[in-house]
Amino acid sequence: MLVKIHPDNPNPRGIAQIVECLKDGGIIIYPTDTIYGIGCDIFQQKAVERIAKIKNVDLKKQNFSFICSDLSQLSDYTLPISRNTYKIMKRVLPGPYTFILKANGSIPKMFKTKKKTVGIRIPNHKIPQVLVNKMGNPILSTSVHDQDTIMKYSTDPELIYEKYFNKVDIVIDGGIGHLTPSTVVDYSSGKAEIIREGLGSSHELF
Repeated sequence: MLVKIHPDNPNPRGIAQIVECLKDGGIIIYPTDTIYGIGCDIFQQKAVERIAKIKNVDLKKQNFSFICSDLSQLSDYTLPISRNTYKIMKRVLPGPYTFILKANGSIPKMFKTKKKTVGIRIPNHKIPQVLVNKMGNPILSTSVHDQDTIMKYSTDPELIYEKYFNKVDIVIDGGIGHLTPSTVVDYSSGKAEIIREGLGSSHELF
């Protein structure tokens, strides 16, 4: 299903329909402040497994990120972070960054993995912000593109729908997306390590 949602003024009825889909274990494709993402409710294990299958990855090895509404959700999924890391995150978020942080004990149980880190995304885009707020918990996030090769279909929601309509439950049409993914920075060691240069300026992180 292709659902059109205005990026600046998401209509409540459309948002409610998508939230219901997520809570029922559905998978959505949605816009962010970078490229389109594939997501589901982090507590819906079968949906998480479906996304891993769509991406053709091993769930136990894959690096997924969480779309959070704000920094107040961090403590539910990560170990305590330093004051300096918090100040940097507060300065650049919401924005086009993914922060890799040490995960707390809830992550391995959730994803049946030994991974001790989790990616945190707080995009500067109303649609995912409103969805997470209405959900009451984060959305699992991974990008639409394949193997870090961003094609034209990754930016146009109608082309995304043509490619994924039989794999996901809802594709949100929130307008044309960006060609550049988020900047990924690893703070799990306590110091910033740029894993991927993306839309967010790395100069803001130091």
